[in-house]
Amino acid sequence: MSHSKSSRLDLRVTPEQKELLERAARLKGVSLSSYTLFHLIRIAKKEIEQEERLILSNQDRDLLLSTLENPPPLKGKLKEAIQKYKAKYGDE
Repeated sequence: MSHSKSSRLDLRVTPEQKELLERAARLKGVSLSSYTLFHLIRIAKKEIEQEERLILSNQDRDLLLSTLENPPPLKGKLKEAIQKYKAKYGDE
């Protein structure tokens, strides 16, 4: 599936930064735009994944599973809210 590139992204960099990026792109045999886009997309995907994924330690995972299997008794305002909801909408 081919997508038309109709959006533009402009970056302001120092001459030293541009020279560094151009050198890296030349070493890979690609244009500066291709080099930059490839690396920015890869980094963006990784950062999004890190923000959207919950990674638990073994101890935290065990605590979560234990709490799901044996939930603590409800009390206070949460218990009242659930009772009101069930009274209004039923158990389902």
